[in-house]
Amino acid sequence: MEALLHVDHLTGGYSKQRPVLHDIGFTVNAGEMVGLIGLNGAGKSTTIKHILGLMEPHSGSVRLGGRRLGDDPTAYRRTYAYVPETPLLYEELTVREHLEMAAMAYGMDQASYEERAARLLEDFQMAPFHNRLSAHLSKGMKQKVMIMSAFLVKPALYIIDEPFLGLDPLGIRSLLELMAKVKEEGAAILISSHILSTIERYGDRYVVLHQGRLTAYGDLEALRNQADMPQAPLDDVFCSLVTRDVSGK
Repeated sequence: MEALLHVDHLTGGYSKQRPVLHDIGFTVNAGEMVGLIGLNGAGKSTTIKHILGLMEPHSGSVRLGGRRLGDDPTAYRRTYAYVPETPLLYEELTVREHLEMAAMAYGMDQASYEERAARLLEDFQMAPFHNRLSAHLSKGMKQKVMIMSAFLVKPALYIIDEPFLGLDPLGIRSLLELMAKVKEEGAAILISSHILSTIERYGDRYVVLHQGRLTAYGDLEALRNQADMPQAPLDDVFCSLVTRDVSGK
């Protein structure tokens, strides 16, 4: 069975003369969480932009559900939901109107929408604010709206970029519980975060990028073997891999 997300020999970036990514390759399967980790400037955001279809690969390909973006753009984009690092909302829409817009974009029926929206609003402590304009929300509340919109539509793949920034402790717990639930139900998750202790607890495999190249890829045991650090936590393994990559030792 083909992986849900297949990034194959991807080279890309803003300029063909100076690519950001160099021959990146990894997969994300249904029912697993893959952590995309790296230092600032490693190429994580550029990788995500290529997956979202916002950037054209210089070479290589990205396939979702066996199709490339050009095969069927609408079907491709309905395969995933994206939670960006910085919330992007319409200031003149309320919390509930954002959820309604997401439901319409993914063709949800009204009954499913009402049930899921009510549950998400309660889970993220946003029910009292469902009629508040997004212009009057705090950063953490805006982040919750982005998260709720993604989990409302139940896509095959969740692409989540630094989701814990700005969230309160209850919001973080609700998000982690939701990610564990949808993964158990068969969804795939690609998550980028610097909070490696959390990624280690919930992740199945890891993509370690450094300076636009794939430094390590696999489960924690594979990364430990590559770093020659048996039993070490992901945080220590990651630091060893990227500093070794810099020093060449």
